[in-house]
Order: sequence, then C-alpha cells, then structure tokens
Amino acid sequence: MAALGGRGRAVLLRRGAGPALAPALVPALVPGLVPALAPALVPGLVPGAGPRRHRHKEKWAATAPRVPPTRLALHYFDSSYSLHLGALWPSVRAALLCEQKYGALLNSFAAADHVPQELQLLNAADFVSPASQKAQQAQQGAAVGEARGCQEGSGEGRTAMQEGMVTQAEMSPPLCTSISSKIKCYTFPRGDVTRFPPARPDALGLLDYYLLDAASLLPVLALNVQPDDFVLDLCAAPGGKTLALLQTGCCGHLAANDISVSRTKRLYQVLHSYVPREVRDTVSVTSYDGRDWDQVEGGTFHKVLVDVPCTTDRHSAMEEDNNIFHKRRTKERQMLPLLQLQLLMAGILAARPGGAVVYSTCSLSPLQNQCVVQRALEIAEAQFSISIHVEDLRHFRTLFQDTFCFSWDCQLGELVLPHLTANFGPTYFCKLRRL
Repeated sequence: MAALGGRGRAVLLRRGAGPALAPALVPALVPGLVPALAPALVPGLVPGAGPRRHRHKEKWAATAPRVPPTRLALHYFDSSYSLHLGALWPSVRAALLCEQKYGALLNSFAAADHVPQELQLLNAADFVSPASQKAQQAQQGAAVGEARGCQEGSGEGRTAMQEGMVTQAEMSPPLCTSISSKIKCYTFPRGDVTRFPPARPDALGLLDYYLLDAASLLPVLALNVQPDDFVLDLCAAPGGKTLALLQTGCCGHLAANDISVSRTKRLYQVLHSYVPREVRDTVSVTSYDGRDWDQVEGGTFHKVLVDVPCTTDRHSAMEEDNNIFHKRRTKERQMLPLLQLQLLMAGILAARPGGAVVYSTCSLSPLQNQCVVQRALEIAEAQFSISIHVEDLRHFRTLFQDTFCFSWDCQLGELVLPHLTANFGPTYFCKLRRL
C-alpha cells in the first residue's frame, strides 16, 4: 500500500470519505492494482454501491416469512375445534370462512312503521315473534296439563301411562321462560344471503334498524328482562346488545360499562343514533374495569349481562386488523380465560340474590365457554358462599331451530354453530341464577 503514496490518494481511500469508488477508476489511481482485487482491498468499494452510510445488513426478522394472524387462527382452530366438534368441524370451518349473515333489529324508538312491510317485501321475516308465541302456547299448555294432572292424580289409582307422562313432562326442557315480544329482528330465510339495505333516519334523525349477528340477540332474550329491572351490561361496547336491552322497554335503569374508552365512544354513537334523549337519560355509560365492578355497585342488579372479550372466532379467521392471533398479542390471548373468569365473577357479585346473570362469548372454545362457567360456580361456592343455579336453556333450541343451528352436545349453556345455510354465530350463552 506504500505505492499509494501522497496525501491525496490516502484521502481517497479513507473509509467513509466521499462516495464509493467505481472499480474502473481504482487501477488508474493505484498503479499495479489488479482490477478484480479492488473491492477486496479497498473498504466500501462495491460495484454500483452508494455511500456506506446508506447501506445496511438485512435482519433475519425482516426477511423471515411472516405468517398472517388469520392463518395462525385457522391452524389453532383446526387443531382444537376438530377434537371438540368432531365431524361437524369441516362444515363449521367452511361457514366461518364465508360471508356472515345479519339480522335487522328494529328500532322501536324510531317513527318507522313502514319498515316491517318493506323488509317483508325483501322476503325477510321476524324470527323473535314466532318464538314468543310458541313460548306462550307452551306455558298455557303446561298450565292446563298441570291442572289435569292434579285432578287425575288426586285418587290412588294412577296408571303407569300417567306416571310415564308426568315423568316425561318433568324431564322435558322447561318452556316457562317468556320471550320478549317487544324485540323484533328480521332475517332472511336459510340459504338466502341477501344483504339488508343501509338503515335510514326518521324525521328526528333516529335510524330505523340496527344490523347485527342475529344470534347475538339470544343472550339478551335469555336474560328475560322484566319491568323496572335494574340491568347491568358489564362489557357493553360497541352497543348492539345494549340497544337490544333498551328495546325490551323494561329497563328501570341500565348501566352500560366498557373498559375501553375508544369502544365506549362507539357505544355513545349507537345510543345517540338510535335512542331518544329521554330514554338515554335512563342509561349510565361508564368505563370502569369490569373486574372491579363489585367494588362499585355490588349486589345491586336484577339482571346482569356479561358478554366478555374472546377470540372472536369469525373475525380472527377472516380479518387481519385487530386480530388477537397476531404474534404481539399472544400473551393477551393466553390470558383470556382468566380475564373472562374474573369478569363473570364480578357479574355474579354485582347481581342481587335471586338475580340472573347471562354469560356469553362469540367463540367455539370450551376453554372460554363451559370451562369458565364451571370454574366460576366453584369459586362462588368456595370463596363467597354463593350458590348458583344453572338454568336450563334447551328450549331455545326448539324455539329458534328454524333460524339457527345449535350444538346438541353443550352440557352447560347453549352454543350456536355457524352453518352455510344459517351463517350466524358462533355464539355461546349460559344463564346463572344467584340463590
């Protein structure tokens, strides 16, 4: 390198001093230097390269293949739900990956008497009213049968057939729970994937219906709100179930809570778009951590809805944005069952003795559904000396079998399965009674 000599040449070869040299110029500046050896002997000399400061080494994290969260979700679902659902999983999986069906929840606060007729012209029908009528007929039939049974059984001679009939009646799912006739939700028939037109405002600016997964109404119907009930919606945002609770017209007071401030803003938007001011005044919207609700208003409410955060299976299988199967949210996903258990316990403690709690998710996972409920029953008894009765909701399968596809293997609560001809859900719900 002594052959380089001279101050100017040394400056040219100094690392980082000026632009990289073109290989063709180096032999002219350095006599006797073989052109092929120029890049090796002159640091920073790369054919066609710019300044060294503009180059960087590729990181493995940047070059490694990125697995989208939807694929991670499907992989998890395939390994878990194929064991849980067995032969049903392929059809459920196909439905999850197809377009979801919606229902149009009519807004009774809007001046929209023409809307039912317009929806009927589209071949949509209200699925709640027929179920309400079936429940009323079943109640009347049960009352008549009980009266006849008392009369016939008053003598000593009850036949074996009569005893069998009584036993059958005692074992059959109870149809005593009434279904609110004030809630009206229109859906298209099985196999019909027609989309509803956008909702329109009335003269006062209130929208005429709210589009939602029709299966998400089942937890609200199971809660069976009665006149002047104090109701708590512990995880209320974005507001579909809160709006459905108000449609019953029975809430003496409704507390709508959600820990997320941004989602609470969406809840406010729904209330302002669908509910008049005088009704909104009966609703208190808060952003407390639902796990601590018993410290705010414990043992207060007649009815509590606990619609917990979950893996939102359909969203996780279809959408990249805000997907809980993203790698950076792994810990959050793993902690979901614990969070759900804490929220359900807070809901139980918020209910007064004799009050009802409905727990719900939009997941197929037994770990987030039945296991959470079972563990909550154990904790309520062991740590708080609270006895809980799990109410039988099997009659929902009969009342809504024309609209939804139910799982028949659910031991605690009810589970709506997505199906290609009835692509609602998944929705799990279980009703608890605090004794």
